[in-house]
Amino acid sequence: MTESNSATDSNRSCGCKLGRISNEYGLSGLDDELVALWTGEADEQYSTRKLATYVNELVLEAAFEEAGVTAKEGEVENTYRLLTDDDVTSGTQVQTRNELERDGVPVEQVESDFISHQTVYNHLTKCLEASLETPSDEERLERSREKLGSLQNRTAAVTADTVAHLERNDIVDIGEYNVSVGITVTCEDCFEEFTVRELLENRSCSCGGIDT
Repeated sequence: MTESNSATDSNRSCGCKLGRISNEYGLSGLDDELVALWTGEADEQYSTRKLATYVNELVLEAAFEEAGVTAKEGEVENTYRLLTDDDVTSGTQVQTRNELERDGVPVEQVESDFISHQTVYNHLTKCLEASLETPSDEERLERSREKLGSLQNRTAAVTADTVAHLERNDIVDIGEYNVSVGITVTCEDCFEEFTVRELLENRSCSCGGIDT
């Protein structure tokens, strides 16, 4: 199923961002853990996107500890969601950042230290020389989510810029507004409708029935 040529040394020194972050935040043993989770040598297999979230939550947790903040169960994960999730309003994100700053957490630095799934992939394949024989189904789904999410975000951004331009030139008149982009996928056989996210999560309609 998988193979790995990674060094057995935990957190082997490298010059990439993930290696630097791992050292700065004292995330000992992270390299071995990342390889095991990515290749399926652990109890479960993570996509690079899920690994990026995992690492970023570790970074946030370490920043909490450095600031002397005692996080309740689930607080780190929820705070990370509030800082990064596209569904969270900008007002909520600003409030979250302000609260972290008041608690002594250097949120601007922490956010700049967050890594992307591509950084994880590069670290695994180039620094640690780990590899997969073929992408897992989860990897393919994550890449599809990434691609479609980027397209939706770009469409929303272009629409918002266009409306703002028209408003500045007194061509349209609108109060405060938000732009959202929704794509619906409809099965022509059973007429069941999904958002793209729902389809990728369910992976079948009522008449589909693929094994998951």
